[in-house]
Amino acid sequence: MSDETDHLQTRNDPARRDVMRAAGAAALVAVAASASAVSTPAMAQSRPLGARLRGVQHFGITVQSMNRAFEFYTEVLGGQEIMRDGDFQGDRIQNTLLLTEEIDARARGINPRTVGIPDMRGGAQRLDVRFIQFDNVVIELLQYRDATQPQGSGHSFAAANELTSPAYPRSMHVCFYLRDDVDFNQFVRDLEAESARRGMTNVRANRIVTVATEQQRREVPLDSNSNAITEGPSAGWSLIYCKGPEGEQLEFVQVLGPAKQVFDGALERRTKAQR
Repeated sequence: MSDETDHLQTRNDPARRDVMRAAGAAALVAVAASASAVSTPAMAQSRPLGARLRGVQHFGITVQSMNRAFEFYTEVLGGQEIMRDGDFQGDRIQNTLLLTEEIDARARGINPRTVGIPDMRGGAQRLDVRFIQFDNVVIELLQYRDATQPQGSGHSFAAANELTSPAYPRSMHVCFYLRDDVDFNQFVRDLEAESARRGMTNVRANRIVTVATEQQRREVPLDSNSNAITEGPSAGWSLIYCKGPEGEQLEFVQVLGPAKQVFDGALERRTKAQR
């Protein structure tokens, strides 16, 4: 019997069609069983640690003003809120986030509150969070506040760390990836202008020339707004560091030419290796 005749008989015979569907379902079950046999939970746990990860899920920024930071990352930089939660308190969340710091404070014989550890255990302080989605990563905003303060607009539990230099060990930064067709120098100018329009005058990007005052920083030529590397392994990489509205350290980069080939090739190799 030809394949075409077989197909016509199957289409016109409901009973035969049901048998074929059942056979197809059984085949899918067999394939699934085979796949699960290849990768069992026990085998998954024996993989190297790196092979058990899916990548970076989010970067977290602890802020003093939730509403101000949220406005910057959504309305200025264009992220999209995907979830918010809050009023976290109690032993479980305190231990989850701050147990190591509490142990260290007790070992030093000092009050944990004097080194910036809130009392969510007793409910004096609460934690609120908001998650913001960008194209390839999520940013989490966190605010620790006194229980008497309203969510979003209330005062922060602690003052910001005044040691803002990114050269300090333990400092971290969030890096945003500019699209290939964007004028980097104009982007920096527009970012500062839009932030200032919203009252976020502390959003300031560095310049690649030496200046001594804020007025001089504002007056440098437009082409001083980004550092385009043209030699060595980083050729094609452009960058600038910038402070966010909470004083957090940001970076903006654009990756073209040889540098883009390096990073794209590395991602392709890693993706293939994980299949």
